[in-house]
Amino acid sequence: MTTQAPFAIADFYKDAEITWGDQRAKILNGGRDLTLSLDQASGSGFQSKNEYLFGRFDMQLKLVPANSAGTVTTFYLSSQGAGHDEIDFEFLGNSSGSPYTIHTNVFAQGKGNKEQQFQLWFDPTTSFHTYSIVWNPQRIIFLVDNSPIRVFNNQESIGVPYPKSQHMRVYASLWNADDWATQGGRVKTDWTKAPFTANYRNFNILGCPKSSSGSTSCGSSTSSNSNEGWRTHELDAAGRNRLRWVQSKHMVYNYCSDKQRFANAVPAECKRSRFL
Repeated sequence: MTTQAPFAIADFYKDAEITWGDQRAKILNGGRDLTLSLDQASGSGFQSKNEYLFGRFDMQLKLVPANSAGTVTTFYLSSQGAGHDEIDFEFLGNSSGSPYTIHTNVFAQGKGNKEQQFQLWFDPTTSFHTYSIVWNPQRIIFLVDNSPIRVFNNQESIGVPYPKSQHMRVYASLWNADDWATQGGRVKTDWTKAPFTANYRNFNILGCPKSSSGSTSCGSSTSSNSNEGWRTHELDAAGRNRLRWVQSKHMVYNYCSDKQRFANAVPAECKRSRFL
């Protein structure tokens, strides 16, 4: 169904750097684990040391448990500057007992507005689960535990911008967004529950890092197994069936179906394929 990335023992000391949050971000267990925390003063975050042009990016996360309303935990790729590209996994917290929402989006040349949201079919707070982005010149595939939940195809042929020329870093963060994250901002963060903590491990990249000269070289940054399946990866019949199941049973928002936002005409890519 999909090309499974091998999990090397991740080394956050070697492959990542904490970028904000003071002591709220901690690398543990000899570099194998990393935690991000959020309190009323600040959240925290980290980024990959390398930038990449295409690849497969895997992260195992255990999300903020219990009442996580108002919090957002992220794992995404982004370039910098005007006209940036970005590929997003954002995990929107919720009140105790309510499901997490996965918010996905794709930006190309500074323009996003391509959101799809899903509610998970498991509790992501009790154990680690794997979240993956496959990004190649043909398509972007979002995966959860190696099951595809979204495919965004390169449709430049009909004028849809696609991220293909800007190197991107991997970013992760935990921050407060109670103005919009949970039920449109109606449920606020309960700071009596702070600090909130999310756990990261098995940071694995198979891709094309940017060299010191600015050129791109392909290979694995964190694994000795040079698994190149991501370069041309597409869904087979089983993968398409799984994608249909996820989108029919667990999708809670699709920008292509938002008639209020796109009253006059839906975006061009929405006319081509329902698997976006």
